[in-house]
Amino acid sequence: MKTKVLLFLGGMTATLGCESRGTNDIVFFDGRAVEAIGDSVIAVTKSPEAVVEVLDLRTDETTTFGGGQLQGPFHVQFAANRWFVSDVVDGAPSISVFDQARGGPPVFAGRIDLSGLTTLPHQFAVLPDGRIVVEAPDNMLIAVADDSVSTFALTERGPRPSVIVGTRGGVLHAVPDHHLTLYNAFGHIRWRTEWPWNENAFVTDIAVDERSRIHVLAGIQETAEGLFRVYSLVGETGEVVWWSEPGTYATFVVSTFGNVTADSTGRWF
Repeated sequence: MKTKVLLFLGGMTATLGCESRGTNDIVFFDGRAVEAIGDSVIAVTKSPEAVVEVLDLRTDETTTFGGGQLQGPFHVQFAANRWFVSDVVDGAPSISVFDQARGGPPVFAGRIDLSGLTTLPHQFAVLPDGRIVVEAPDNMLIAVADDSVSTFALTERGPRPSVIVGTRGGVLHAVPDHHLTLYNAFGHIRWRTEWPWNENAFVTDIAVDERSRIHVLAGIQETAEGLFRVYSLVGETGEVVWWSEPGTYATFVVSTFGNVTADSTGRWF
């Protein structure tokens, strides 16, 4: 039996049947962005287990890594056969790196200490050349390499913490109440969108699905309980084109056609 759900599409309401896993891709799990690797593998950090959980969609098998090395992970990104996991170790921000050996489990390869470089421990983006982009306290994005730190782009500071994610070979930087900006790998602006939401929407995370569509998770205060809603942006322009109905649980999926719906079935991970 299909359960009917309501979706908002460009200001219009449409009624669609729920789709099964395989046509719906998860983009947020319990408030955390899910990392999509191609169309067959997804990963997310788990708390309080302090691990990264990986789901192979082809076999429905789940594996974990990072146990014993991670203390407080939140974001995970995959680039150049390496996993990058934001962490807080003994109160200091860092990124733990795991090598993905061919046919084997990820192997801990070291930790990038971000102490003194950023006050946002879980916000980072990995560039194609391996540099890590984070927001520095003095209104700039910086690129951290093995032996250097350089200015990536000048920016502004909003009243709430910024959100950063790697996408389309560059960096998406959201500054609350100011703008969302997509930079290329050289720090040049591809597009910038003025902040489209009112002060009742508190953006908490951004996910990029396997089709490179951008999804913004926001907590909203339309009711006393507080709800969650996801807004979807066109990756080429930053235009907000889809948004979900509010949900009480911060797990959301997106269909092949871009429809975003809340999902509280518990079937993921």
